Amino acid sequence: MTIDGAAALEAAREHESAIVAFLREMIAIQSESRHEGERCERIRREFESLGFDEVFIDRLGNVVARIGNGPLKILIDGHIDCVGVGDPDAWEHDPFEGKLEDGKVWGRGAVDELPVVACAAYGAKMLIERGVPDEVTLYLTASVMEEDCDGYCLLHLIQNEGIRPDVVVIGEPTDMGVYRGQRGRVEAVVTARGVSSHAAHPDQGVNALYKLAPVLQDVEALNERLPSDEFLGKGTVVATYIECDSASLNAVPAAARLYIDRRLTAGETPDDALAEIAALPSMADCELKMLEYDEISWRGERAHQDKFYPAWVLPEDHGLVRGVVEAVELVTGEKPRISRWGFSTNGVATAGRFGIPTVGFAPGIEELSHTTGEWVAVADLVKSAAVYSLIPEVLAARKDELT
Repeated sequence: MTIDGAAALEAAREHESAIVAFLREMIAIQSESRHEGERCERIRREFESLGFDEVFIDRLGNVVARIGNGPLKILIDGHIDCVGVGDPDAWEHDPFEGKLEDGKVWGRGAVDELPVVACAAYGAKMLIERGVPDEVTLYLTASVMEEDCDGYCLLHLIQNEGIRPDVVVIGEPTDMGVYRGQRGRVEAVVTARGVSSHAAHPDQGVNALYKLAPVLQDVEALNERLPSDEFLGKGTVVATYIECDSASLNAVPAAARLYIDRRLTAGETPDDALAEIAALPSMADCELKMLEYDEISWRGERAHQDKFYPAWVLPEDHGLVRGVVEAVELVTGEKPRISRWGFSTNGVATAGRFGIPTVGFAPGIEELSHTTGEWVAVADLVKSAAVYSLIPEVLAARKDELT
């Protein structure tokens, strides 16, 4: 079988206006984590209009489409919740207009990560038009709650919906490169306890906030001692937030909490990372606990897990990496950059928890995520749609390399 990248690119160009329109309409619907319902319904309608074999919204709220019914199960995932916009006046363009200007689409979610939803949908349509390989079942997910708790959406899909793919392509921005890993993360809280008193008589109390001062210094120093991995980079630890329990602004706080983000590089475990923090000299009079995520989705389903997100790396010579690289090269004529993300993705579930081979491919520049200047190039949307359309065919031809 000959796989024709030039023909796929030409077919994608014919769908350019539809891809752009769909992306702009998604951007126009505000959809922060746990409030994605309206955007999910819009995506469901688009999926249904494209003639997929099955389209449904699962119990958590993910939109799921199925194309084909072969033994090789491929999942292309894009999360559709976005972070807030902050100060609207800081944006050059309305974050919810989905403005099309100078060959770019602008707005919240234009990079992180609505493009994959639009591009993969039309890539799947193109695949249907050419003929889905008999070996393939292709799943598309427009997943929810990733910004709140990355990975839980796919954890739910696998554990509770019974859909376990053989390989996964994550749609976090890679700027058309192929990414094969990321650092992990554990979120924790340090609690210091004191004794409240009137602020006019601080000597009669014990200030819990003061107990955190040396902890902050020790955490900053610990960051410099953490190990590094040649591919994933350095492990990091940073204090991100402080809050306290106080009767008023004129009272000594009786308790204070320091929140910590600990990024895990290759070979690090959450137990070891927490033990390092607990062993700091300043922690003798403090408590340390891993945080938990416990929220209700837009469909009313409870989402609950520890806030631990495993690091993962797929070897560069794995068949999935080689296959997606081949699909990109067929479309662009150039071998893509192979790298890794600086932030976390839904791959913490598929690769990190379940060991399912996972890579990333998508348009958009990672560093534009969560900024007031998100944009994606229309030309890259078209190329990406062509690549997504080819991935199932390429992987079907390489199926013996994917285990």
